[in-house]
Amino acid sequence: QVQLEESGGGSVQAGGALRLSCAFSGPFVCMGWFRQAPGKEREGVATTDRYHLIAYADSVQGRFTISKDNSKNTLYLQMDSLKLEDTAMYYCMAGDISGPYCHPTRHFADFPFWGQGTQVTVSS
Repeated sequence: QVQLEESGGGSVQAGGALRLSCAFSGPFVCMGWFRQAPGKEREGVATTDRYHLIAYADSVQGRFTISKDNSKNTLYLQMDSLKLEDTAMYYCMAGDISGPYCHPTRHFADFPFWGQGTQVTVSS
């Protein structure tokens, strides 16, 4: 049974940092983080595949870092220099596509497995 469980969300002031964690049962070829703000479609944030290829959305490039510790079966998202527009529900995802298909620009429907989400709220 696939399990993805996020933690680490919360409220932070703009410019601050948070680290999200996703405990998973795996292995998976592709894992990553998506987010969904109120009234908006779910969008990709960062992905990593089994070959350790990493990709970021342009909006978070240079501020967010995705990593995975296979010994702990945990996926992380370090979020620095947070902005108001980073406010959203953040979801851990997993799937079995690799290469260029494991990318945050892919539509969220391309990925079959999801956690329940963790809320991140950035205030001024």
